[in-house]
Amino acid sequence: MKLLIFGKETAGIEKLAKKVGFKIVDKNPEVVASYGGDGTFMKAENEFPGIPKFALKKSKICKKCADLPNEEILRKVLEGEYSVEKEIKLESIYKGKRIVGLNEIIVHNHDPRKAIRYEVFVNDRKIDKEIIGDGVVISTPYGSTGYYLSVTDGTFEVGIGLAFNNSTEQSKHMVLKEDSEIKIRILRGPAMAYADNNKLEIPLNDGEEIVVSKSKDTARIIKLL
Repeated sequence: MKLLIFGKETAGIEKLAKKVGFKIVDKNPEVVASYGGDGTFMKAENEFPGIPKFALKKSKICKKCADLPNEEILRKVLEGEYSVEKEIKLESIYKGKRIVGLNEIIVHNHDPRKAIRYEVFVNDRKIDKEIIGDGVVISTPYGSTGYYLSVTDGTFEVGIGLAFNNSTEQSKHMVLKEDSEIKIRILRGPAMAYADNNKLEIPLNDGEEIVVSKSKDTARIIKLL
């Protein structure tokens, strides 16, 4: 099986994977192993979208890693002791820029010293009044254990999560249907939108809007049996 190991300082883990029986490649892999933490996994999905992937632990902080030694994880994958689960992604296209998130798409104040004012529409229906705060976190179920959890103290398994970050007045977090379309209209910015660990960002100024919805693309995550 052709395996690409994504991450930094991979020489040691590549040696272990070869010992187990993998063929290590740097292009056209059958599976991808993310060697690092949760952020590395998101970068791996961004670089190699749609290819089945799994996480190998490099540090103590890796929520998505199986609680097994890396060698055992590699052996299970090589021997086919896994299933592949599809996870939804979110996307937004604005002024020629397309951002796609496995975990979330975030609209955030550009200057951390200044709150933004914005409105939120779900399927063209305005929710709440004008909101003042740091912005919103729009999350997938897969990403609900990350930034969404830190904002809401909760997770979810189906749908799209909408969380309000540091609002001056308490706004109720929501879990919407998977086919929902969320529009954020900036009344007073500047703000920016970005996805996961992707360096690409979309600047948003006063009066500008961005629409976030389920992507046609999916992630394929390896789950050990």
